[in-house]
Amino acid sequence: MTQTTIDTVALTAELVRCPSVTPEEGGALLLLEGLLTQAGFACTRVDRNGTANLFARWGTKGHARSFGFNGHTDVVPIGVRADWTRDPFGGELDAGRVWGRGACDMKSGVAAFVAAAIDFVRDTPPDGAVILAITGDEEGPAQDGTIALLDWMRAEGEAMSACLVGEPTCPEQMGEMMKIGRRGSLNAVITARGRQGHAAYPHRAANPLPVLVRLLDRLAQHELDQGTDHFDPSTLALTTVDVGNDATNVIPATARAGLNIRFNDLHSGPSLTEWLHGMVQEESAGTGVALEVDIRVSGEAFLTPPGPLSDMVARAVEAECGLAPKLSTSGGTSDARFVKDHCPVVEFGLVGQSMHQVDEFAEIAHIEQLKRVYSRILQDYFA
Repeated sequence: MTQTTIDTVALTAELVRCPSVTPEEGGALLLLEGLLTQAGFACTRVDRNGTANLFARWGTKGHARSFGFNGHTDVVPIGVRADWTRDPFGGELDAGRVWGRGACDMKSGVAAFVAAAIDFVRDTPPDGAVILAITGDEEGPAQDGTIALLDWMRAEGEAMSACLVGEPTCPEQMGEMMKIGRRGSLNAVITARGRQGHAAYPHRAANPLPVLVRLLDRLAQHELDQGTDHFDPSTLALTTVDVGNDATNVIPATARAGLNIRFNDLHSGPSLTEWLHGMVQEESAGTGVALEVDIRVSGEAFLTPPGPLSDMVARAVEAECGLAPKLSTSGGTSDARFVKDHCPVVEFGLVGQSMHQVDEFAEIAHIEQLKRVYSRILQDYFA
């Protein structure tokens, strides 16, 4: 290959300087659109409901070999500014790191693939297409980001035959882990409605708390499963119990609790919803307390079975990082949960220790390494 023309570290710093806190675009997608257009990519803004998204393609539309990349330029809020020792949007280069919000999650990943893709199509134009689907709505509601891009692609006849998501995937060492799936996530709010009364005359009230507490104990003690070949056991975590009763002599009429379930591919959102409704009905029967449950499923569990795509990415990672990455399904959700309905998808990116933290950073050496991994993946895919 000829010498690179895109400085990946400088591009990461430029992106960090764009204050793109969800849902603000902050100039990040405009910066990428300019670079990609200049390099010969056909770029389209796919904005929806105030969310900025960018689609870029080099090569033939609808080609059978269309390698895609999915990433995001939006970032979480900085929190308390006084807690930062660096400018959160300064993109400062110091001590071998790029500092600022989004440096780790995941403007460095976007910069690395953009740099790799531009160099690749310039130096070794492939027989096929290289596609980037970059959203500004991964850290927010995620309803008008990657989903909007995939909806638009479907309507326009655009398609990826395989996709790489650039989220940080490595716990501590560069190259130690890639993701071939993700657990699903379900949030539930349970409301118990009884009848208020005086604490000295509990027989005249219908106390919602004992019923709710019994239900929560049953849920917390229940073993959902023992895991699978590629997934850890599913987990149920109680996240809040709220009564809002400041009076010591009043039995409240209402109490609420929240929980989160991270589930593997033995379950689905509908199956867990049915189970929760059944548990709620069992516990409330005959108590005089009504239990209601409001459920939101933010993503289903999915797995890209080990095969050609994961093998190719793993080979590239090992060649550039010196480690054979573990094929994992751990962690939270990512936009891969949407891409998996479009094409096979895996994830690989930086060490994620500083993501969403004060004084977020990315190691310069890791950013450069990531660009080399992505370049090798493109070379191998189109070889």
